[in-house]
Amino acid sequence: MEVALVTVGDELLAGDTVNTNATWLATQLHDRGVTVTRVLTVPDDRDAIAENVRTYSDAFDAVIVTGGLGGTPDDITMDAVAAAFDRELAVDDLALADVEETLEAIADTYPDLSVDPEAEATLPAGGRPLLNRAGLSPGCVVENVYVLPGIPDEMQSMFESVADEFEGDTMAEFLYTPQPEANLIEPLTDVGMKFDVSVGCYPDRDENHNRLKVSGEDRDQIDGALDWLRDRLDVYDDPEDATRE
Repeated sequence: MEVALVTVGDELLAGDTVNTNATWLATQLHDRGVTVTRVLTVPDDRDAIAENVRTYSDAFDAVIVTGGLGGTPDDITMDAVAAAFDRELAVDDLALADVEETLEAIADTYPDLSVDPEAEATLPAGGRPLLNRAGLSPGCVVENVYVLPGIPDEMQSMFESVADEFEGDTMAEFLYTPQPEANLIEPLTDVGMKFDVSVGCYPDRDENHNRLKVSGEDRDQIDGALDWLRDRLDVYDDPEDATRE
């Protein structure tokens, strides 16, 4: 399964907010064997969101969009996703009931809160609502596009409600080596040609070692590549062993 992530927000592009959502989602998906093929950050611009959602929806098995939900003027993600699929916006009854229940539950805590429940519950017509158990604004699923909030705890809670819909066959194993990255070019090129795997090299200068990631969809191919590397390089399964060298 191949998935694209689209994170929405001017604040992300300006560096005002760290894009932890993309990192968290990529980790969760990777752990489920899913390949994240694209990570894109777009501004709070209706056309930019719609264009990229439409393109990625056609190209990948699923798209996860985060950010831009709610009632402020820059919260235009739902409108943009609706435009991507030529759909109207409509109040969703299930989402509306949930928003009203949440507002009632927090009324004593926030007595002056001014929220239009119908505006909050307005989603692309025909979409599947995703209720926000950690906040207020609902998400939705439109075709193969999952729209989640940008607030991290709300996003994480909502993703967990649909996590079982994401699964793949990609596996990965790691080796660690104190050898310089320049000395690894030839063997890493060779192992990628001999086995049906992808190999990445990620230097960790603080720990004074390189982390080698071997990934693929065939366990025998991965194990074969790991053994091949162990026979030819100074590598370790435990990063502390590489650091002690």
